[in-house]
Amino acid sequence: MNLHEYQGKQILASYGVRIQRGKVAQTTTEAVEVANQLSEETGTSWYVVKAQVHAGGRGKGGGVKLAKGIDKVEEVADSILGMQLVTPQTSAEGKKVHQVLIAEDVYYPGESDTSEFYMSVLLNRSSGRNMIMYSTEGGMDIETVAEETPHLIFTEEIDPKVGLTGFQARKVAFNLGLSGAAFKDMVKFVNALYRAYEGADASLFEINPVLKTSDDKILAVDAKVTIDDNALYRHKDIAEMRDTREEDATEVEAGEAGLNFVKLDGNVGCMVNGAGLAMATMDIIKMAGGNPANFLDVGGTADASRVEQAFRIILRDENVKAILVNIFGGIVRCDRVAQGVVDAYKNMGNINVPIIVRLQGTNAEEAKKLIDESGLEVHSAIALQEAADLVQELV
Repeated sequence: MNLHEYQGKQILASYGVRIQRGKVAQTTTEAVEVANQLSEETGTSWYVVKAQVHAGGRGKGGGVKLAKGIDKVEEVADSILGMQLVTPQTSAEGKKVHQVLIAEDVYYPGESDTSEFYMSVLLNRSSGRNMIMYSTEGGMDIETVAEETPHLIFTEEIDPKVGLTGFQARKVAFNLGLSGAAFKDMVKFVNALYRAYEGADASLFEINPVLKTSDDKILAVDAKVTIDDNALYRHKDIAEMRDTREEDATEVEAGEAGLNFVKLDGNVGCMVNGAGLAMATMDIIKMAGGNPANFLDVGGTADASRVEQAFRIILRDENVKAILVNIFGGIVRCDRVAQGVVDAYKNMGNINVPIIVRLQGTNAEEAKKLIDESGLEVHSAIALQEAADLVQELV
């Protein structure tokens, strides 16, 4: 689950990470009120107005602007709220901005002795260990830094038996070229950041930039945070931070129906039970000359109601030219799924794309007979290659 910047900063602050302070606003009126509160609490007279969407590169799309005075906050907030923000990490359509973060200006006017760093904590899947990745080139896309100046990217892998050591935190500060008070503050920052990553069961904490102020304080100016969905059951407070407006509406609906669904850009809809079988199904569709339009795992209890919901979700995609249903009857009986397909077809009544149903396992023969005798435009298959050949023929 992705979080907004202001939500990620709330988590960071709770673990002792110094952050750029700010509050979120839904309207221009509220933005001015927040700015006045922020001025009283922090003494800031300039304000950074940031669009809150689940995408990076907001500044490049005009989603981050500086308001030089309280009288400019309303104007700047009004120019961002409601806009379709297009960044390098959004689609061409962009994302609508529903709220903005009004933050203090931490780049003190007239003072230039500041530095920006990049820092993230994530899992290194190659080694199976958590890793701190950091660079002196803060404020830039890390992909660009990796491509053009890879020697400026450093990493520290964390031994799970030991955890982050004091030596590693000091090494980070040293490699970033810090000394004195800034060095000590960076060591505290790294330790607190790693505690936040582990404590929140995150899969990513990315801070870009981490700022060294002119008075040698280290703070997080931004926060991109992804939480492991599998751990949300023990973080009810974080689960409540979910903003479904930032997610694909079809994927949200599928999740509410108990379906694991991810939309893709192909032309063959997939309905499968089991994630591994779903991946194999997508591969064979590709090999047969088609392109998967989705990943959809109906799980082990694929009854008529769930099958019908899955069909409706798949058919919302206008690019779908055929649907491949691939079920292995281990826990679920194939004849039960077949009856679900037949019932769903009759209930919906407007399925105008070919459906290929491949059922294997418990009661597979009975299932094939059900489909063949239904009188519906449904093609049955037993072997996976047979189903793939039908995909190639029909798409």
